[in-house]
Amino acid sequence: MARRSSIEKLPEDVRRWLERALTESGFSGYTELESLLREQGYVISKSAIHRYGQKIERRYGAIRAATEAARMLTEGAADDQDARSEAVIALIQTELFESIVRLQEAEEGEVDPKERVALLSKVAKNVATLSRASVNLKKFQSEVRDRARLAASNAEKIARKGGLSADAVQALRREILGIAT
Repeated sequence: MARRSSIEKLPEDVRRWLERALTESGFSGYTELESLLREQGYVISKSAIHRYGQKIERRYGAIRAATEAARMLTEGAADDQDARSEAVIALIQTELFESIVRLQEAEEGEVDPKERVALLSKVAKNVATLSRASVNLKKFQSEVRDRARLAASNAEKIARKGGLSADAVQALRREILGIAT
């Protein structure tokens, strides 16, 4: 079994400080971090800090990749999911309804009965098509939300494994799920 790194032996609060410092410095400045740790009474080599920094950077990279994948998934679906499709369907339904009302209000002699039946038949067919489109849109929106929840859950697992705090994990989850609403 591999021995624990000198950084893993540090108290949790010092390790969290080091992670923040690594992140804020763009995973550089290892000599300065070594000096700062030494001032606090911890003897950690620059090489150990560098190895730990690489490990943290890889974890953050995986978290960023998972977050970006979730964002791309929801943004890619956003054009189909947003209110525009729903608004177009509602607009067409309203127009069809108004046409039916005008057709019913037409005087006896204005519209031939056969033509009226043919028009109502076309309207009924179009309403059925719109209803299917509306149902499919709602189903799709639900699937997008489900995929976003799954992506958020996966990102959350990666973040926890990566050692992120509970607050950071929840912020990440809110960010991903906020995209899909």
